[in-house]
Amino acid sequence: MELSSADGIIVVDIQRDFCPGGALPVPEGDDIVPLVNELLHKAEKSGCFIVYTRDWHPQNHMSFKTFGGTWPEHCVQWTAGAEFHPSLYLSDKGVIISKGTNPEFEAYSGFQGTDLDATLKANGVHRLFIVGLATDYCVKETALDSLQRGYDTYVVKDAVRGVNVHPNDSENALNEMEQNGAKIIFSKELLY
Repeated sequence: MELSSADGIIVVDIQRDFCPGGALPVPEGDDIVPLVNELLHKAEKSGCFIVYTRDWHPQNHMSFKTFGGTWPEHCVQWTAGAEFHPSLYLSDKGVIISKGTNPEFEAYSGFQGTDLDATLKANGVHRLFIVGLATDYCVKETALDSLQRGYDTYVVKDAVRGVNVHPNDSENALNEMEQNGAKIIFSKELLY
């Protein structure tokens, strides 16, 4: 597959808190970073539009257990845990989209409560490739919202990792994305 300026790559939430040692680690979440970096270099050379999403929660976010939510406190604005993984390649051509900034609303999708859709449309993006963390939450919701907004949506299976609160959550998420129209591919289809 050839990438072009009509394509976008969304790097979902590769942040310290979602990697081993973080507050809400995805098992082996950091293992995908070298592969994601390869994809980003290829995307950059191809003129592909690059987006990095990040959880950017206020201290009192409703998703935190302290406030009746499901998750431990994670990716709090301006903390080390909210930073991108130190090995992640950050392109100077990339755009950062912060989500989950409203303390009263959950926001797994990069499209929810952000200007991501408008930004992609303004840059002529029609096809999206999604990588990152976590397959069964933010990757899945971003992909489903992408499909709902009419983008030709691809999820790069070997460049995502899941939380797997229940054993088959990631596989079920990939199946759900595919059933809704996403194409599940491997990185080699983009890199070679």
